[in-house]
Amino acid sequence: MRLLKPSIEYKQQVLEYKNEFLESGEDLAGTSYLKEYYSYEEWMKFVSDNQEEGTKHTEVTASVFLAIREEDNKLVGIINIRHTLNEYLYNYGGHIGYSVRKTERRKGYAKGMLKFALKECRKLGIEKALLTCDADNIASAKTIKSCGGILENEVANDEKLVQRYWISV
Repeated sequence: MRLLKPSIEYKQQVLEYKNEFLESGEDLAGTSYLKEYYSYEEWMKFVSDNQEEGTKHTEVTASVFLAIREEDNKLVGIINIRHTLNEYLYNYGGHIGYSVRKTERRKGYAKGMLKFALKECRKLGIEKALLTCDADNIASAKTIKSCGGILENEVANDEKLVQRYWISV
């Protein structure tokens, strides 16, 4: 698996990825507002701008990567690394968000993506990364724990219970 910055080469695959999640009613976690953009090129510009302090569009800078399976060049997941935390991210979102397409789950991609993201966090000077998941997302909790995540607590976010894990990088 390769992790690459979004590029025009993957436009069709990213749009198909987005549609799969929207059609199934699942959250597009880790996709840096992909759901809000109708134009792939505008989303790509947003993502590119948002990784630079002087051009960012959100409260924190972030880096987005596409997880591409090497054998067939297929997009299997997307991961977002937030360089810092604001109050919301500290409580509910964490440093890293990710998603894997439904047909590619249970194949180790999330774990590989998270390991990559933790290396990126280290490069950014993040010593402890915060990861969160809904309390009922057992697969995500297992992925986080398998990469060294230690549960700090659970907090209520609207109707959902969110688990907060820390990983030393």
